[in-house]
Amino acid sequence: MEGPGQPVKLIWACSVFCVSLDPVTNSLAVTGGEDDKAYVWRVSDGEVLLECTGHKDSVTCALFSHDSSLVASGDMSGMIKVWKVETKEEIWSFEVGDLEWLEWHPCAPVLLAGTDDGNMWMWKIPAGDCKTFQSSACKRAVVGYEDGTVRVWDLKQGNATHVIKGQDGHQGALTCLACNKDGSLVLTGSVDGCAKLINTVTGKVGVMTTLREELKASKGSKDEEDSNSVESVGFCNILPLIAVAYLDGTLAIYDLSSQVLRHRCQHEAGIVHLQWEESSSVVSTCCLDGALRLWDARSGNMVSEYRGHTAEILDFAINREASLAITASGDNQVKVFCLQRPDR
Repeated sequence: MEGPGQPVKLIWACSVFCVSLDPVTNSLAVTGGEDDKAYVWRVSDGEVLLECTGHKDSVTCALFSHDSSLVASGDMSGMIKVWKVETKEEIWSFEVGDLEWLEWHPCAPVLLAGTDDGNMWMWKIPAGDCKTFQSSACKRAVVGYEDGTVRVWDLKQGNATHVIKGQDGHQGALTCLACNKDGSLVLTGSVDGCAKLINTVTGKVGVMTTLREELKASKGSKDEEDSNSVESVGFCNILPLIAVAYLDGTLAIYDLSSQVLRHRCQHEAGIVHLQWEESSSVVSTCCLDGALRLWDARSGNMVSEYRGHTAEILDFAINREASLAITASGDNQVKVFCLQRPDR
């Protein structure tokens, strides 16, 4: 694998919208793009092992099941397909409304999806047994909705155990969310510029609603517009820290227990996505300027920066060892970077 200045490069014939690694070995990647296809390929040499065809629109969701045996791909029109990696065959498909998101259950062959009409779907794969969680007044299903409401669903009973809305909810559409390790806390972000911390057991909303005000105060900008959307959020696995990424290029690191702003890490352009390393205090970000950056959340300092794309990075994935990063970009390229840090 080549160094940070010479990443392994794969060129597609279109923009690449999503990328994820197989969770068992981290040796396979799947990407989805504007050519209405997803590709499963080997990280070590870029060889394509499976071409997922038959979609009707751009593939914006592509991810492996918990045991890496299956790949699900979903396009913007709502066509969802599941493929068996070993035999390279399509084993299941279903068509819903306009697809917003797609996720596998963390420990079972169960696939969940959210659609633009406000519904959440759940299927057992490959049997296809289905359950639908409906919302009569909102859009953007799963936990976050377009009207700012957050729902905590009981998947077995099919009912919402907590509904966070009004003053407790967001004042605009949700853009992102993340859970801590045991699922007891959810961090949500919205176009309203706020991040909220929600206890999924009690439904209590923490004081993370002050994030926007604290950020404004730290920047000394009283007249800053309220349109600074939160684009990505995440929990650190080893320290009580959370990260919130904003459209104005600010990465804010907060203390989880006190919700106090610890560091503000400024980028040259808007942040698209963030990801914490599994076993360190390093958080990575990808930006509209086409760069991938690694930050030490303890100090707030940038550890390293990786460039090479000529357009925005739309998604990225980092392996368990935090030695490789795979970036997907609007410049029709996927790059595999070898991550190098002084402490490794």
